[in-house]
Formats: sequence, C-alpha cells, structure tokens
Amino acid sequence: MSRRWLFKSEPDVFGWDDLVERGAAGEEWNGVRSFQARNLMREMAVGDLGFFYHSNIGKEIVGIVEVIAPAHPDSTDDSGKWECVDVRAVEPLPRPVTLAEAKSDPALAGMVLVVNSRLSVQPVTEGEWARILTLAGNDGPDARAEA
Repeated sequence: MSRRWLFKSEPDVFGWDDLVERGAAGEEWNGVRSFQARNLMREMAVGDLGFFYHSNIGKEIVGIVEVIAPAHPDSTDDSGKWECVDVRAVEPLPRPVTLAEAKSDPALAGMVLVVNSRLSVQPVTEGEWARILTLAGNDGPDARAEA
C-alpha cells in the first residue's frame, strides 16, 4: 500500500504552477537540508502520493503530487549526504486548504503540518489525507487519491 506525504515549498521560489509546467517529467525535490526530511524521502516509493503545500506565502495545501523516482543523490549537493525524490503534479485541489483551517480542525490536531510546520517533507496519515480532501471539496471517490 502506498503512503501519503506533504511537500512544502515557497511559491515564490518553486510553486504549484512551476511543477505543473514540468509535466510528466516532474521535478527533483532538491535542496532539502534536513536529515529528518531526507530520511522520510528515503522511505518513499514510486507511486506514493503527497500534498503540495505553499509555505510562507498562502500557507495552504493546493494540489496532489506523485513520487515518480525513488530517493537518489540531490543534484544540488556536492557533499554526497543529501538525497531527494522526483515528483510530478497530479491534480490541483478543488479549493486550497489553509494552515489555519487545518489547525482549527480537531481531526487534524495531530497532523505534522499542525504540530511541526517547519519540516519540509512530512508523512500524512490516511485519516488526515481523507480529511484534507474533504475540506478541499473533493468528497467524491477519487481513484488517484485511493491508489
């Protein structure tokens, strides 16, 4: 069974629209310099889905991404200790879900985004995934979200 994740990026540096422009080729999720986040990327498998979160500006979950390449050396790192995965845009959420909404929802009280919003790559539980989709207005059966 695939796992769920959340990827954070500053939209003025690399946002949802930038990833959409990359198309099926996707993009290396590089530049992460957190051992915890790197280790989480090592756990990811091709086909895992994640949310794309705009940090700093907007502070909202805006889309769904798919991991398309397993952890590999980060091309922006000369030290050899950092790794990353490649992701591609799958679909935008019908409506963004803000950090404020997540923080105010009791069902998301334990979500990493709520309790440790600084971590750039985060695990998301199945319950959290379903709740975010509901808040985003994606109440119907979504084959990609259930994959």
